[in-house]
Amino acid sequence: MFSKFKNHIVSRFPFLAEKKLFLAVSGGLDSMVLLHLFKQLNYEIAVLHCNFQLRGLESFGDQEFIQNYCDQNNIKIFTTQFDTEAFANDYKVSIQVAARELRYSWFYELLEEKNFDFLLTAHHADDNLETFIINLTRGTGLEGLTGIPEQNDKIIRPLLPFSRDEILKYAEEHKIEWREDSSNASTKYLRNKIRHDLVPILKEINPNFLDAFQKTQSFLQESNEMVEDASIMVYQQVAKEAGDDIHFDLNQLKKLPNYKSYLYQWLKEFGFSAWNDIYDLVEGQSGKQIFAEEFRLLKNREMLILTPFSGTSEKEEFEISENDTEVNFPLKMTLCNVGHTTFGSNRTIFVDAEKIHFPLILRKWNEGDIFQPFGMNGKSKKVSKLFKDEKLSLIEKEKTWILWSGDKIVWVIGIRQDERFKIENTTNKILKIEMQ
Repeated sequence: MFSKFKNHIVSRFPFLAEKKLFLAVSGGLDSMVLLHLFKQLNYEIAVLHCNFQLRGLESFGDQEFIQNYCDQNNIKIFTTQFDTEAFANDYKVSIQVAARELRYSWFYELLEEKNFDFLLTAHHADDNLETFIINLTRGTGLEGLTGIPEQNDKIIRPLLPFSRDEILKYAEEHKIEWREDSSNASTKYLRNKIRHDLVPILKEINPNFLDAFQKTQSFLQESNEMVEDASIMVYQQVAKEAGDDIHFDLNQLKKLPNYKSYLYQWLKEFGFSAWNDIYDLVEGQSGKQIFAEEFRLLKNREMLILTPFSGTSEKEEFEISENDTEVNFPLKMTLCNVGHTTFGSNRTIFVDAEKIHFPLILRKWNEGDIFQPFGMNGKSKKVSKLFKDEKLSLIEKEKTWILWSGDKIVWVIGIRQDERFKIENTTNKILKIEMQ
């Protein structure tokens, strides 16, 4: 196996030879074999070990076993202990999810802190099969059937082409010691139930089942890459990025023979899960929206708009004093006195400086705000009605700021100036306010 493993590392991960590598070692069969293999390759390695304190003295026995091995073989080791059950209870997640969150958070922290390049884990072909079956039983898209990736950012899994039987045989041939995790024998966990009850039946039906599965996964991975390539090309035709927002043209989207698949590809990374609601949104009423934890998808006429979502409304106010010539937050503006007006735009206004009362106030609009739009001869209008006339989306409304002088609106910024502050023949001082 060593020769096959060495060839695999050289061909698939040639860049590892000059890098500093962490090996995640639990003390079990798979990770001890991974450690033995890399020790022979003479790479620069160090060991990471997590004690999840889930099996009493057995957990501390694993930690002591790894510590002794590394001491005897002059290998640098970093260990940590987690109160995994407390974490799971606090965040209301399963023990397995808690352990994963804790260890990977620590792994990435140490990669940066100790200036190491990659972390290697001992996932192998049987782990991949079990993950495939778990995803299949829960329902998944194509990417869920492509298995555990060989590389994910700084995480590398060099044992994925090797079976548990190959790893066991290697360990026995080289008299490698390891620790048995007693929880692996329990079938109360789904993965163990698949490992002990289902996989043996599949291998009994076809002794070469694992090889056949790996070929199938290879085909699925190729298909998934093709889907991702097609998704990128179609995205360029349908989507337009505007700052932090993404606008999807529904007229273009609905021309696609299977637009639901494209929407899934584009939106899955943003944390959405209510896919049927999202698909209904395409034909839904303008103004409806679907929320994920940090994003939302809004239907606005013939557009779907994806935008970041904080979950809180903006209620802050910001003062602009008489001496301020520049504003940098929450938006950029300049203020200066000028001798005459020039051609205005929705980004620049000229106001009668003697009608202005400082400090000016910047805040988001509220329902019920009223102003006198420039050019309407003193007629009042609700800001909400202005938004409707301008056909602003809900997102655009939420991003709009209002500039106030006392209890009067000076400017619905970027849209319309108030009539009451306009320049007249009797105006002596002109204040220019401009968005940057």
